[in-house]
This record gives sequence, structure tokens and C-alpha cells, in this order.
Amino acid sequence: MILKSLIVAASVLFGTSLAEAQDRRAGAETGQGELEHLSATTTIGDLLENPAFAEYARLLLPWDDRTADPTMPLSDIASLLPYHSNVRPDLFVSSLNRLIDDVGADHQVFYDFYTEAQKREAPARENTGLFFFRGRPGAPFAVIAPGGGFSYVGSVHEGFPHAAALSRLGHNAFVLKYRVGEGGAVATEDLAFALSFIFRYAQGLQVDVEDYSLWGSSAGARMVASIGSHGTARFGGDQLPKPSTVVMAYTAHADRSGDEPPTFVVVGERDGISPPAAMERRVSALRASGTDVQFRVFPGVGHGFGLGTGTSAEGWLEEAVRFWEKFQR
Repeated sequence: MILKSLIVAASVLFGTSLAEAQDRRAGAETGQGELEHLSATTTIGDLLENPAFAEYARLLLPWDDRTADPTMPLSDIASLLPYHSNVRPDLFVSSLNRLIDDVGADHQVFYDFYTEAQKREAPARENTGLFFFRGRPGAPFAVIAPGGGFSYVGSVHEGFPHAAALSRLGHNAFVLKYRVGEGGAVATEDLAFALSFIFRYAQGLQVDVEDYSLWGSSAGARMVASIGSHGTARFGGDQLPKPSTVVMAYTAHADRSGDEPPTFVVVGERDGISPPAAMERRVSALRASGTDVQFRVFPGVGHGFGLGTGTSAEGWLEEAVRFWEKFQR
């Protein structure tokens, strides 16, 4: 009933028919017993044809403008992520298996946040969406914007594994697939529209909007920091409250306002793309303006380390969650 109410609300607000909204989801409703888990030997081709992900399976992968080798096993996914390190296919596979289980339990795991009319206005909006990892009903939510230099979206490394970890801790988590190849402003517009969607349908999604957080890595960290600094309306979204917390991983983003949310910052000591000194300058500026900041530099780690599993950065996500929880009412 909750899902049906959500679909009806979407049809009224966005101008899509109930039949259209149901049809988008129908391809993912295959029944729990029919869905097989992925493994490291699963190929890209098999992933794209997996009935759990239906027509949006291509949005799981990093690149919009490249045709991935369908015979490539998921164990080789790192070859598609040139700006990332410490890529762990096991984490990617287990996080997607979590989504498969949710589909098998008849939960919707993917949401369009642009209408069909909006996609006709800007066809690249077809390459967007939200993947939802459910936590406790009514718990706060996080939106995760992975990095990729605005040329790809590294959800497989620093999106889905992060969301799965947050969900295990009870928080609701969304992974944003945004447009690439058009710069940071366009990508941040997608984040603003995605947040507006979540706020509009919070009751049906069973998420608390009061204490939400934004998580971003590299290019994605620029996006979440921009929303934290200037709000969603600046980027075309609804007029929404700022996040209770911003979590930034390895970026040299410098833009800020005089009213920043509490911010958790991580970077690797050996990061040659976003050196610690660049992040230290931002941290110092935020602290000077009165922002509550927690800053961690991890020895022996380079750019794009994701969850940092097996490195000195391992456990940073749980530390960031504790920081976020300090600012939840």
C-alpha cells in the first residue's frame, strides 16, 4: 500500500500516469525465488541482463559513453575506474546482492526523479536515478554522490558499498547516478532534483528528512559541499533545509559560504589528485567560520580509496556516522 500511494502521488505531481509508473517497476518484479546472486565471476553481460535490475541495469556501471566488454568478469571492475584505488569487487558484488534480495522481497530499489517531459528537454537526464538501500523505517537518510572526475560515476566502488554499510547501521541510503560530461553544475543540479524528490515522497519512502546527510567522494564531494554551502534552490531544486551533516572524501573543493553544515573530511596521505594540504586549507577556513569539522588523514593511502577496507582508512565510514549522529535531533 505504501508503494502504491507513492506511485499515485508521483503520477499527480509529475504528470506521469499510474500505468507508466507501474510499468517502470514491473520489469523488476520477478519473485524472490527466481533471482540469483552475483559473484566475482559474473560477467558484465550477465549483470546487464539480470532480471532484478531490468531496464536500469546500465546505470549500475560507471561509464555512459563506453560499451563495456560483456565478457569482463566483475572481478576486473577496477579497470573501469581510472581515478580510483583500493577497488574491492567483493564489496561491490555483496552490495548489489543486497539490492537483489530487496527486489526479491518486492521492494523498489530504483527511482526516476526526472519526469519524462524533463528528460525530453535534456536527453542526458535518462542517465540519472536513485538506488535505494533501506534502513530502519523512519530513520534519517543519506544521499551518496560517488566520484569520477565528472566523466564517470564510480558507484560500484564508493556508492553501493557505502550505502550497504549505512543501511546495515540502520540508516536509509540513496546512491545518486548523475549526468557526466557536463561539469559540476549540471551534476549538482541532478543532486538538487534528487533531494527534492526524496523530500516530496518522504512519507512513502519511510525516511526522516529532518536530519539528512550528504556524502560525496572526489567530484561527488564537490557536489555535496555545494549543496551544503548554497542549498538546493541555487541549483534548480525545491527550497529545502540544508543537510545536518556533509561528509567529504578527497577533494580540493574550495568554494564555501558563511553558513556551512557540520563537515566530516577524509583524505589519503599519498593523494596526488587532492593532496591533504588542499583539504587542510578548506578545513581551516570552515573552522575559522565556526563550522564543526572533523578531519582525518590516513597514512599510506592514495586517491579514491572508497571504504578503505584493508588500509589505514578502514573504519572511517563508521566514524563519519558517529559524527553525523551527533547532529541528529
